[in-house]
Amino acid sequence: MKIPLYLALFILTLGAPLNAGYCAVRPGLGDAPRREVVDVHHAPWWILGRVQTSLGSRCTGFAVAPFVVMTAAHCLWLPATGRFIQPQDVHFLAEYQRGSYSVHAQAVRVIISAGYDPFQEAASASLDRATLILDRPVIEASRLLPTFQAKKGEASMLAGYQQDRAEVVFADTHCHVLAPAQGGLIRHNCEGTHGVSGAPLLVRNRNVWGIGGIAILAGSGAGGLAVSLPQ
Repeated sequence: MKIPLYLALFILTLGAPLNAGYCAVRPGLGDAPRREVVDVHHAPWWILGRVQTSLGSRCTGFAVAPFVVMTAAHCLWLPATGRFIQPQDVHFLAEYQRGSYSVHAQAVRVIISAGYDPFQEAASASLDRATLILDRPVIEASRLLPTFQAKKGEASMLAGYQQDRAEVVFADTHCHVLAPAQGGLIRHNCEGTHGVSGAPLLVRNRNVWGIGGIAILAGSGAGGLAVSLPQ
């Protein structure tokens, strides 16, 4: 499978030396910072939570049903063992903020998107998503967001537990979809860096905010890639 040029450039950026500048240190950020702290207890952010493993790795996740959370599949891969982490070692802290959370749930099943291959990460990037089935509900059904197909030019937002502000939800609330899903990948210009993987790319359709994709990769400068949700 031929890798799209913009995806290849994003991957090369992640390997840039640390003295290459601010964006190389933290990919996905622009020259004019516009992220802000948002309250995870308010809509639409209350679908968010921290995905945390017993081995200490952390990503962002979001509820799509009371017992179901989605995140990026690469967050659950263990390079040292060449396997995905076991469900019992995956935890979701709903509405996590500065050490507190509304619900702590444990995964009872982890479903990796069929076809995602961490050994061929670039070629299978459009399938980089995972579904966590939890042992208890983490959100009321009435607080869930709809899902939308991302369209070019749509207003977007991206928020998660990012490397530089890991204890709060840090968000870019003024960004857009640059290109809709092509081969399952969505380009956007939302600021977000390490730790935002697994966060929902929110899009606005007729003044209603919904989930348009799952953040998976940051690029050079503001923006990155998201994958579309399963149909």
